Amino acid sequence: MIGRTPADLQAVQPVQHGHVVDFEVAEALLTHLVRQVHGRNQWVAPKMVLATPWGATDMERRALRESCETSGARVVHMVDRPLAAAFGADLPVEKATGNLVVDLGAGEASIALMSLCKVVAHQSVPGGGNAVDIAIMRMVRDRYNLTIGRSTAERLKLELADASGRGDKKTSEAKGRCGLAGIPRAVTVTGADIADALQRPVTSLVRGIRAVLDRVPAELARDVADHGVVLVGGGARLRGLERVLREATGLPVVRAEHPESCVIHGAGRILDELDLLDAVAC
Repeated sequence: MIGRTPADLQAVQPVQHGHVVDFEVAEALLTHLVRQVHGRNQWVAPKMVLATPWGATDMERRALRESCETSGARVVHMVDRPLAAAFGADLPVEKATGNLVVDLGAGEASIALMSLCKVVAHQSVPGGGNAVDIAIMRMVRDRYNLTIGRSTAERLKLELADASGRGDKKTSEAKGRCGLAGIPRAVTVTGADIADALQRPVTSLVRGIRAVLDRVPAELARDVADHGVVLVGGGARLRGLERVLREATGLPVVRAEHPESCVIHGAGRILDELDLLDAVAC
């Protein structure tokens, strides 16, 4: 609905850049989800595990807890999102080994090294998948003098994007508003165009990974060299990203089997296993 609503309606994103920016709307969304799962039975009060961004303040955690309780939760457990993602990817986070996870979400990329159920080093890269969409929108505007919407940019990303630049010959049509005449117009966008737009977001991600590696203790660095980097989140589906990160860092890079749902699966595993819940809940 974003970009398609009339003047008297507003499409709201309660979570932006990995953080809740509108707690009232977020609370309404949680209430709707609880009712979808349990119906309108007021006697059902579920337990919740909430994956929170690394570095969330006590005030943010308190507000999130209160929103969950208002939506009908009986007990609310907080867990750091990087840990939930690592458990969802079936990594041995509870052991004394280094596990480097890159969570490529819509609002930000979260890079975390974990050991013994704790985050040892962390770096956030603002933007995430949204930064790629914005970069594509900006490239089309500058190169073709055409203004396109977020949904069109996302479609171009899915059809043409290849971080390694191997899809240069692919093409796709983009429709939008001409910047000169102000009328609808269509242009043909190439894979090379999208590759150019991807350079800045991918470079920022590489810098974030190197920043974490610079702070890693020597023994954990050895573990990372052996086991490599695991990509989770929807952005991990970007074609060619594994190859680019492998060449930039010299480390093995693999994508989780179901990257989009790693955090959800990890939170569910933590809720089911009491030992894990005691170790990671905050």
